[in-house]
Amino acid sequence: MVDCKLVATPVSTTNVETGAAVPYVDPTQYRSSAGALQYVTVTRPDLSYAVNRLCQHMHSPSTVDWAALKRVLWYVNGTLHLGLKITSSPSVDIHAYSDSNWAGNPDDRKSTYGFAVFFGTNLVSWVCRKQRTVAHSSTEAEYKGLADVSAEHD
Repeated sequence: MVDCKLVATPVSTTNVETGAAVPYVDPTQYRSSAGALQYVTVTRPDLSYAVNRLCQHMHSPSTVDWAALKRVLWYVNGTLHLGLKITSSPSVDIHAYSDSNWAGNPDDRKSTYGFAVFFGTNLVSWVCRKQRTVAHSSTEAEYKGLADVSAEHD
């Protein structure tokens, strides 16, 4: 994988034909690689969504799933300079950011949402999740995402 091609995103934005999926020859290799990527998400929150999708296929991975896993590895190889770093910060300001996409998952048209909270320059809390229901607009997608997070913390 050292000389692999580099990609700009960890997940393909095109819809993959799942009907042609063939069981992957070495499921243990798939599980080992996907499991290793789970540890990487501790300092690489940008990989969480992609790795979560990969881990949903641990029981019976296909060649399509293996191709998706390799894409995440290509992305990691090209973005080794990214990651969370905790450093002393002269600021004690708290900043929070949120975002959502409307019907962004090409498989089920559900929206994803997320937020990030910074204490000074350090990221201290973040969430990225797929919504439980399909939103009818981008405004509803963000509202439902924030409502889901609020309900979880009540």
